[in-house]
Amino acid sequence: MGSPFEAALRGAVADTVEAALAAGVDPADKHRHHMDRAKLLVAAFVWPASAHAGDARLVASAHESVRALRALQGPGGLFIGGDNVDSPPDSSFTVNDVCDAREIIRAAPADARLAALAAELDEIADAAEPALLVGGVHTPNHRWEISAALARLHRRRPSPALRARAEEWLAEGVDITPDGVFSERSANYAAHVSIPSLTVIADVFDRADARDAVIANLESTLGLIHPDGTVETVHSRRQDQRSAFSVAPYLTPYRRYAVDLGRGDFAWAAERALHAGIPYPAAVLGDLLLTPVVGAALPEAEPVPTGRRGWAQSSLIVDDGARRRVVVFGGSDYPRFRRVRSGLATNPTFLRMYAGEVVLESLRLSRDFFGLGPFRADSMRDAGDRGWELVETVSAKYYQPVGDAERSATGEYELTDDGRFYGSMSFPRRAADVVALHTSVGILATDDGVEITVGVDGPDCPWAIELAFRPGGTFEGVRALGDGTAHLDSGVGRYRVGGDAVVIEGGEGYRGDGTPRYVPGEDYAFLGATDAATGPRLYLTGRSPGRVVFSLRAETHAS
Repeated sequence: MGSPFEAALRGAVADTVEAALAAGVDPADKHRHHMDRAKLLVAAFVWPASAHAGDARLVASAHESVRALRALQGPGGLFIGGDNVDSPPDSSFTVNDVCDAREIIRAAPADARLAALAAELDEIADAAEPALLVGGVHTPNHRWEISAALARLHRRRPSPALRARAEEWLAEGVDITPDGVFSERSANYAAHVSIPSLTVIADVFDRADARDAVIANLESTLGLIHPDGTVETVHSRRQDQRSAFSVAPYLTPYRRYAVDLGRGDFAWAAERALHAGIPYPAAVLGDLLLTPVVGAALPEAEPVPTGRRGWAQSSLIVDDGARRRVVVFGGSDYPRFRRVRSGLATNPTFLRMYAGEVVLESLRLSRDFFGLGPFRADSMRDAGDRGWELVETVSAKYYQPVGDAERSATGEYELTDDGRFYGSMSFPRRAADVVALHTSVGILATDDGVEITVGVDGPDCPWAIELAFRPGGTFEGVRALGDGTAHLDSGVGRYRVGGDAVVIEGGEGYRGDGTPRYVPGEDYAFLGATDAATGPRLYLTGRSPGRVVFSLRAETHAS
């Protein structure tokens, strides 16, 4: 049966192949799906350990997928479909699979059926190559995806032009921070794009900088792997900032570099990734066939030390205790840009907590203040032993009449941005009265939880602390509000999953007297949208100005 890795991969491949054969080829599918399917079938056909090794149905069905893909290739060589039209980087994802499938066939024993398929793949690659030699990108990771396609095309048929174009992108420098985080701060794009792309670039072009960036990110990610097998994403600048991301896609890079570098901590991460499952068997099997070291025996696993670790460029802290793990985030991009956009970190969650089976997914501070949305720290500082302070100041303006020289005889004034909205008011030309709200959140780590102090200075307005828990538990000692929400009026409440619980205790003087709701702010409300958390939620409420202290404490089997 082989190693646990090979056994798990064999099962995942067999199941996925059977599903692919049963479903057949749908011409309406996207180009990336067609090629991923073809790559899976080719790899499963040639892999000796595959339950479908040598099964002629796989090659015949792969032909169908490749022909469907060819039908989606436009006259300029790029693929049709998706929201990114005429997209060199999106086409690069598919070309990378085309080239990997072609390389798997090249390395396999000679087979006339595979040779015919290889010729079809070559036609697709030949048609795409000119477009990728000149095509542009629009996100940081696209540079590495398109460079990886250029590298694979070069591996297939060496070309000075392909190398030169890839090196033109690489000359910009890999976007890795000193603490090992890619500029997009996204686990999803690191695992699926930057790491695999930079790895093949390093292999084909012998680029130590690309390899070093991959290793640095894998080292950095070790401290972000949570007890539940997810990787922290609250600091991400991409879509995964509001969702859980499994460590599973990191399986092959952790395996490869655990063996290459003899690193037990990478072996530990690889074991965690395997335990999370194999959601993309085509990618894992392709990596194994093209880089056999992925399947080699791992060094002895060495669990990553617990304790406290910080990522300064992301303003992110992970703090481990005997009975809980706490994540503190103060690196939102919102205070700087004052807008919610793709590519910005805007998640208002500033704390998470893991306590046995209980997961506090999100702790947020909401307030009704000129539609400016929830608290998002504009700075984070170390407040001494086991403590941090997050602060933010937001403000709105009331404008005075324009001066005599600025008056318009027709009543027409320039349409300008107030910072919250636009109006035909020539705002920059007016004196203004500022109304400000200053918020500070102090977080003190304790052995079994955290103590949180919230201070809000400014005019009277309601606020609400929202604790959003992972579903599966029940509230105790709190007032139910309906729809899975509850309010802590005073005293002590709990959220319990089996024998584990997080205890929420209002400090001295706490009397919940605000409105238990989350207000997303004008960025969302104007569009009829929201970024509100879902699932079981507990609210602590109050009004500004004032100060409140509350604590979270883990009660687990380890207690």
